[in-house]
Amino acid sequence: MKFSRYATVLASLCSFVPAIATPVKNPGKLQLGNRIPSPKQREDKTKNKYFHEPGGDNTLGHYDNRYFGGVVTYDERRETQLHMVHAYLKFFRDQGLDTWIAHGTLLGWWWNGKVGQPPLRLPWDFDLDTQVSGATLKYIGDNHNQSMHKYVSDDGQTEREYLLDVNPWIWERERGDGMNIIDARWIDIRNGLFIDITGLSETHPDTSPGVWSCKNYHRYKTSELYPMRETVFEGIPAKVPYAYDKILVDEYKEKALVDTEFEGHQWDIDRKEWVKTQETIEEEAKKAAEEERKKEEEEKKLKMQQEERQRKKQEAEQKEAESASSKDENSST
Repeated sequence: MKFSRYATVLASLCSFVPAIATPVKNPGKLQLGNRIPSPKQREDKTKNKYFHEPGGDNTLGHYDNRYFGGVVTYDERRETQLHMVHAYLKFFRDQGLDTWIAHGTLLGWWWNGKVGQPPLRLPWDFDLDTQVSGATLKYIGDNHNQSMHKYVSDDGQTEREYLLDVNPWIWERERGDGMNIIDARWIDIRNGLFIDITGLSETHPDTSPGVWSCKNYHRYKTSELYPMRETVFEGIPAKVPYAYDKILVDEYKEKALVDTEFEGHQWDIDRKEWVKTQETIEEEAKKAAEEERKKEEEEKKLKMQQEERQRKKQEAEQKEAESASSKDENSST
């Protein structure tokens, strides 16, 4: 990062500038042409689910099944997420659309941003989370659904392509059967990793005015969200909610803001970043050695099988040759 850009990053982190923005009331029934599912589809909850993952655990549950080709390495995942969030935030900025980082992604921003470092993702977080207003969600559904977006990094060394896919159930602004709480995804088509996008709507303006919620029971007051604060995330302009600290405490409790060891990582005070614990490093090295041993055993076993097949083939060919030779001798006599 050039000095001027780095200075901009630090200045941005030290003084959060509120972005002038106001929430948009529930725009009514959101539609995506004729993609609205029939009410009969509710009879089978699994059939209602739009986004599918190759599995349900913390690893496989964070890949889009259409583009999944296997679990990527720790370093590849972090590199994928870096370029993915750059492309995502640039697209929304170029389109003049509001979006902001949320959930675990916001927590990662908090830890690094608080010590004056360029905010980073939590290294153990398998996906990235962002939010948009209900109006923005409707707009991208109407105008950018299933659109492909090419990306080239600033240094020109990395090229990627992403799919912006909007869930056809976005018109339903409450949880429903729970199969479609994610409203849209920004997907890396190389490996299926994605950014989850959820919309916030004022679903009950009569009984709970000024309360904005997604379909997974996260609720925010207007004053907690707006005006948005302009900041920098992973070296590029981004936005965070106005009362980000209260939002994080409400979601993760105070413990998440003070614990310095989590998910096999610890907060390195000197480096001011989350790093793997020694125990994690040793466990991973042991696991890698075990996998290498198994790989060698499989290769050895495969080689022995191939040699055995080759031996049997040679024996069969030799017997066939001897038999043919014997017939020739008999016919000559």
